[in-house]
Amino acid sequence: MTTIAVIGLGTMGLGIAQTYASAGFDVLATDAVAGARDSALDRLRAGLAPRVQAGKMAQADLDALASRITVVTGPQQMGVADLAIEAVIEKIEVKRELFAALEAVVAPDAVLATNTSSLSVADMARGLTRPDRLLGLHFFNPAPVMKLVELVAHPATASQALDRARHLTEAAGKTVIQCPDRPGFIVNRCARPFYGEALALLEEGRSAAEIDAAMLAAGYRLGPFELIDLVGADINLAATESLAAAMDGHPRYHVFDALRRQVASGDLGRKTGRGFLYPDKPGPAPAETEAIALQIEATLANEAGWLLAEGGTTQDGIDTALRLGLNFPRGPFEIMRKHSRSHLLAELRRLAAAAPAPLRDRYAPAPILEQP
Repeated sequence: MTTIAVIGLGTMGLGIAQTYASAGFDVLATDAVAGARDSALDRLRAGLAPRVQAGKMAQADLDALASRITVVTGPQQMGVADLAIEAVIEKIEVKRELFAALEAVVAPDAVLATNTSSLSVADMARGLTRPDRLLGLHFFNPAPVMKLVELVAHPATASQALDRARHLTEAAGKTVIQCPDRPGFIVNRCARPFYGEALALLEEGRSAAEIDAAMLAAGYRLGPFELIDLVGADINLAATESLAAAMDGHPRYHVFDALRRQVASGDLGRKTGRGFLYPDKPGPAPAETEAIALQIEATLANEAGWLLAEGGTTQDGIDTALRLGLNFPRGPFEIMRKHSRSHLLAELRRLAAAAPAPLRDRYAPAPILEQP
């Protein structure tokens, strides 16, 4: 039998444990906090109880799923794991210490994986005896529902480790997209223009309602401000600032004052009862719908083009990741085919000409857009 180990039993870690157990794998799970260990299976059952009550899951299936998860006191009891995934606090020192403990007990061919969304996997691997077996498996919340998993390879990751992690995670029903060990990986990086260019439009005088209405009319399930309000403006600001710092303050990751002001106001979105748009809804599509959508989609496609140029992923991989990770109606390279590269290039040049000097490089075109 293949055994999966999961370290960290918060919402994400418990969801990852559920994902593999649902696929029939034996799962060893632990958390540094005794209360999280003691409550894990009760929380799992409570989360799935509505499905049983609605007739969408048999009680026997829930019992079988729960029986495949064994909660242990620590990583020292995870020596039989074939794949060990951490979902602990986003502090690299904590993760390094954890992987050192796991490395001391698991088999030589066992794979170690981090669920980090923001830290360098290569930095995490430093100090390990076998850095070649460490990789990233970035699940999206809620892990049992979201189909996408980003498989992150740092330069020293062995192909055998990548193959095993992919095989086991695809067997758990996920779509696995390999991506480079770069800030934001695929989804969190390529999503920045969806929010950032909407904030640029807001600062130019457009309303959040008309920007979101334009994107809904263009086929998006949620507009950028609805998404910010859903997640929280403070969370969006933290992610934007983190990526901007990791990318040396490049103008493509500019943190707009409108976002800082929103966070300072305390109107963070649904969790506070008011946000950029919430509790209101987008109105009818404005007359400038095509222009608004083109501006945002041009920057989305351009960011994906820059990521592609850095290597480690593919056009299809990026498109699939954005469709599955953000429920976008089309990926950035599908956008290129829809509008044509020359049309997007002309839009980027227009935006650069109109931008203040410090932000002109925000619209510098990726190499793929300048190809004949």
